[in-house]
Amino acid sequence: MTIDNLDEYIKYRFHRSEECLEEALILAEKERWNAVVNRLYYSCFYAVIALLLKNNIETQSHDGARTQFGLHFVKTGKIDKSFGKLFTKLFDYRQKGDYGDLFDYDEKIARPLIEQVRAFVDEIRGFIH
Repeated sequence: MTIDNLDEYIKYRFHRSEECLEEALILAEKERWNAVVNRLYYSCFYAVIALLLKNNIETQSHDGARTQFGLHFVKTGKIDKSFGKLFTKLFDYRQKGDYGDLFDYDEKIARPLIEQVRAFVDEIRGFIH
């Protein structure tokens, strides 16, 4: 794939966000809760990257994306604090689920996150389009 300009790259990143949310739904049907949490995190991450790109804010890492999102959108009140907290929670959950030994999420934890992430992505969409 070739990206010819910044607007195309922003659209690409946001599209990846939407795809990850769809992947989470598919994985939820199979009760693969750690993978659901992973995909939900990446859905938020790609949406945040698209938002940062749209606002000419560069970052080099996942932690940098969280920091810049917090500084430029959550602390300024442009985006509700609950979305900042959700993004941080999913970052921590993904780390634990992907790298923690003998740890598995269950439906009780993972399923409610799906609608929260859907709202997060919808919120970011309003700033992208």
